[in-house]
Amino acid sequence: MGWLDISVPVQDGIATFPGDPTYRRELHASMADGAICNVSRVDLGAHTGTHVDAPRHFIDGAATIEDTPLDAVIGPAWVVDARHLAATITAADVGRLAIPDGETRLLFRTPNSELWSLPHFSPDFIGFGEDAAEALVARGVRLVAIDYLSIAPYGDPIATHQAFLGAGVVVLEGVDLRRIEPGPYELLAAPVRWVGADGAPVRALLRPRDGAA
Repeated sequence: MGWLDISVPVQDGIATFPGDPTYRRELHASMADGAICNVSRVDLGAHTGTHVDAPRHFIDGAATIEDTPLDAVIGPAWVVDARHLAATITAADVGRLAIPDGETRLLFRTPNSELWSLPHFSPDFIGFGEDAAEALVARGVRLVAIDYLSIAPYGDPIATHQAFLGAGVVVLEGVDLRRIEPGPYELLAAPVRWVGADGAPVRALLRPRDGAA
């Protein structure tokens, strides 16, 4: 099997986190109007759709997106089956989930993935509590992904983000795992190299490894 796209399509009407810039694309130059080529102008926030958070997002003066380590966003990954969870993910939940030892890039498939079928943003997503973030940091993870627009619970973003980003863990948000079965994969999720930015969009891809279907 080839690469599987787990990115959210960036298009008119895409759900954005409340308070973030909305997405808009227009033609700056149009062949229909006599230009030699078509050129789009795009207006969007750094955290639109599938994206990586830089430490600067929640830690003032910290590293920005161009410093994201590529060996953290490219390599073996594990999709964790967390579809049975219904509330903020705790350290106890992390301890009970089937996460093989040695897996350092973890993508969590939760009930959130079904929210992508809605035509608008939904606050009814689950994220990691601070203690869960600390438990994953203690496991030595390098990347954690969640299947909606924030790694943290709605209305309580600071502690979780700081726990991950302060420890150098790459935070990948907004992946769509509806068609992805839990298990082992190869991940490719390099962010746009926007110098000085606190985040950037990603075309996130998975490919089964070790004979996984």
